[in-house]
Amino acid sequence: MCGIVGYVGGRPAGPILFDALQRLEYRGYDSAGIAVLDGEGGVFLEKAAGRLSILVKAAGDRVPQGTIGIAHTRWATHGKPTIANAHPHIDCNGDYLVIHNGIVENYRPIKDDLMARGHTFSSDTDTEIIAHLVEESSARGNGLEEAVRESLGAIEGAYSILVMSVSEPDKIVAARVGNAGGIVVGYGEGEMFLASDLPAIVPYTHKVAFLENGDLATIGPQGAQYFDSNGRGLDRQPIIISYGDVTVAKGGYKHFMLKEIMEQSQAVTNTLRGRLSFDPPEISLEEVPFSQRELADFRRVVLVGMGTSLHAAMVGRTMIEELARVPAEVDNASEFRYRNPVIDSSTLVVSLTQSGETVDTLAAMEEAKSKGARIVTISNMENSQATRVADHTIYIRAGMEIGVASTKCLVNSMAALYLLAACMGRARGVLDGSQMATMVDDLARLPALVGAALETGPLCQELALVYFRMNDFLYLGRGINYPMALEGALKLKEISYSHAEGYQAGEMKHGPIALIDQDMPVVAIALKDRLYAKMLNNIEEVKARDGKVIAIATEGDEYLASRADHVVYLPPVPYLLSPILSVVPMQLFAYYIAVRRGCDVDQPRNLAKSVTVE
Repeated sequence: MCGIVGYVGGRPAGPILFDALQRLEYRGYDSAGIAVLDGEGGVFLEKAAGRLSILVKAAGDRVPQGTIGIAHTRWATHGKPTIANAHPHIDCNGDYLVIHNGIVENYRPIKDDLMARGHTFSSDTDTEIIAHLVEESSARGNGLEEAVRESLGAIEGAYSILVMSVSEPDKIVAARVGNAGGIVVGYGEGEMFLASDLPAIVPYTHKVAFLENGDLATIGPQGAQYFDSNGRGLDRQPIIISYGDVTVAKGGYKHFMLKEIMEQSQAVTNTLRGRLSFDPPEISLEEVPFSQRELADFRRVVLVGMGTSLHAAMVGRTMIEELARVPAEVDNASEFRYRNPVIDSSTLVVSLTQSGETVDTLAAMEEAKSKGARIVTISNMENSQATRVADHTIYIRAGMEIGVASTKCLVNSMAALYLLAACMGRARGVLDGSQMATMVDDLARLPALVGAALETGPLCQELALVYFRMNDFLYLGRGINYPMALEGALKLKEISYSHAEGYQAGEMKHGPIALIDQDMPVVAIALKDRLYAKMLNNIEEVKARDGKVIAIATEGDEYLASRADHVVYLPPVPYLLSPILSVVPMQLFAYYIAVRRGCDVDQPRNLAKSVTVE
């Protein structure tokens, strides 16, 4: 997750910006940069690849005493982690400086248009086009705020940005679009702060406001003004936070779990960073250095995991079979080693363990290794035991997950499995360049789609008020979304202690249908995909028995709205990526029911974050 900081006030900006960046190092990054206006119509700009300490050393004592500046730590998405690609980025005329967290989905056509109009670029990033768009808007007579607002109207995606201008040296404009990372505004005495996370500015202020989706803010030494995307003024009142570590870590949310759910758009971006090439369109996993021949020679893939990771593995099976056309199967890690599995060196075993310390998964990996299989593990924790046992590791880069009930690690694991499946499909000759271009475009839009799914939160909260007294729930899904029916039921069980079961919708008539009545709410994943008609039939069967249906549907599906009792709409999404969206409202529904029932959301009874005993 890119780190963003900004300062305007009466003190030298440089030391404050460096200190704030240091407090964001836990987010992970591969390059860093700083820009400070010198107060004499110029700008000091320094960037470095690698650790923040390299940037500090490169800047030395050359940072001017200017009192306004922005700084950034970058995790690469577009372009390699080089000095040229590090932020801040600046326009052709050296006036507008931009730092950015997120993905500009349509950057390629915008860049082509800008180049056709004579703009020259010094980086491979999507971010740099923002500086050039602001430059063009300014040339049409717009001030900084209007130039930023107009420029954002041309950009697709989910992101947050800060923009600073040499010609308007008393302000910084901030904006947030979608849910790909937030912006917190800090209020001081004659000074103002901006950051992507509270820890960056807590030493300087405890009076803050948070930008909401679609907000723009202009920050000056004496305060902030807030606007919507149409330029209308907004009332965003600051709040007082305590300095407690837990409060700060929660980022203003009531629970870690809710914070982690809301981080999922940014978390997905982190999984994709540096693994997508847009020109030419390719997907690569340098962490899995199998040769193309080795990837093509695997005759079978076996995925193992436990709990939520098992559900991700089930999704991964479909991705691998469809994209790579190689037989894949899923096994519960706790059962795998007890059935003397038939595997050998032609088998790729993919283990999923967020902590990297799940004892059953580790045992399954050891069993696979003893039989000569090659092992790739998908994990969130560096240097964990799983990463030492496996041949190669795909890190999901979800950041710290405090809530016991996993959310963002699941979403990132599924995204990582999609990348692996795509790489195998390319190596096996299943996917051609045109297909890869479509897939890269789909992945570029994924963070914004997840952000749209997160906007179902208020509706999920309303539904929780209706159903929190119910003690039994049924979750139905088909195809690639059947595992998400299992996951939705698991989340509800884990944190609200309500009984819930996930079923393949086609299996309903073979027993579970006997349970359905007016006291059995049914959550049905019924997106407009290849199995949509089948799901409609299942919903009709539930309604014929007086069941209450909460449908997760595709935007614009009016027919389903006429049949279900409640509908939660999600944007259209490619079939293989749909579980990454469909699980989000079920996470939120479970969370709000648990809160309403007075449960300990972050630390449910009897559960542990990492199961390290059999």
